[in-house]
Amino acid sequence: MNVYDGQRIAAMLEQHGFTQTEDVTDADLIILNTCAVRAKATDKVYSALGRIRRAKKPNALLGIVGCVARESGADAFKRIPELNFVLGPQSYHKLPEILKNPDTKLLNIDLGGLEKFDELPQTTKSPVVAYIPIQEGCNHCCTYCIVPYTRGRELSRPFDDVIHDTINAAKTGAIEICFLGQNVNGYKYTDEKGKLFKLSDLICETAKLPEIQRIRFTSSYPTEMSDDLIEMFGIEPKLLPFLNMPIQSGSPRILKKMNRPDDIDTYKTIIKKLKTVRPDIQISSDFIVGFPDETDEDFAETLRIARDIKYINSYSFKYSPRPHTAAAIMPNQISEQIKSVRLQQLDNQLNENQREFNISCIGKEMICLCEGDDKTGRNLVFRTPYMQQCIVEKPDYKITALQKIKITDANKASLRGEIIK
Repeated sequence: MNVYDGQRIAAMLEQHGFTQTEDVTDADLIILNTCAVRAKATDKVYSALGRIRRAKKPNALLGIVGCVARESGADAFKRIPELNFVLGPQSYHKLPEILKNPDTKLLNIDLGGLEKFDELPQTTKSPVVAYIPIQEGCNHCCTYCIVPYTRGRELSRPFDDVIHDTINAAKTGAIEICFLGQNVNGYKYTDEKGKLFKLSDLICETAKLPEIQRIRFTSSYPTEMSDDLIEMFGIEPKLLPFLNMPIQSGSPRILKKMNRPDDIDTYKTIIKKLKTVRPDIQISSDFIVGFPDETDEDFAETLRIARDIKYINSYSFKYSPRPHTAAAIMPNQISEQIKSVRLQQLDNQLNENQREFNISCIGKEMICLCEGDDKTGRNLVFRTPYMQQCIVEKPDYKITALQKIKITDANKASLRGEIIK
């Protein structure tokens, strides 16, 4: 989501005569686009602001946008007096106001609607992978999650607006579309004629664009994996055989305290349905360890489901208390030491799953997307249909963005391969 927001902010500022620079000391306008999902992310923002305010030009404008701006509000000005603006995730389209009045401190953290999508300019050149938000906010209110506070209640964009964005992306260079939302598979939009559109309809319509070769979406909520969406994995070849479906914990007791779906059998049934319609599909997940009152037995159940499902690539974190959430004031908070030990144990299991899957890919041929040069400039970085990174020696001829790659080697982190001419 932040990648998309950053691209649209850049496009908007280019219309006002700005060009991008990587040198903070040369910048006239410095923007931190922020995430508040974990306390560490918020801490990094203020650490970076401290460095920037010492390095920037005296008259350079400095501000933050996004979820930390919404979380901190006016307190951000108290912590960093040099800030010129603090704009929430649904307010960054108001940046031109600060450009017109650079001497005025601008604070706008209100939870609006979908106005920013209407007011921001279309990009004139799309990246090969285009991120297209289809909804904002979330109604599920997991007890650990700050998103309902920073992003608000769930709002789905009009179907035609989303398709307009995908068509523009396709015409300006995209060959892969990634639909985004805090609860992306909960997308539902009813038009003025009463017709209901869902994520499966967006996928079906987008797949008709000849330029678009790959489609995916993130991040999904288990109980929103409706049968029509599951069926899309079986009938639409452009939809990648990869799904991130966070479970967070393997313990029904902890899931109930998280206000998450606590029926593990239902979660497994969804995966079984997916594998029935698309046998080559693979699943990744998100995990939180050390949630308040998590016992050794609860954590053992998380390890068990990680082994049973064999997620090929997952994100795992220590529980981080966030303001405005119910879990932050729950009793029996877990010590950082216990969290660290459990996280290491879980990471060991998840890393082993990932390593096993990567090794199983050796000898296979896959259509992969080129992301450009690696740091050495001698190799190309590709992305497989399962979002694995694959390193390939750069050929002495020009290639297209999509290439058939034979996997020749693998480790936990990545694959090695060669282009099949």
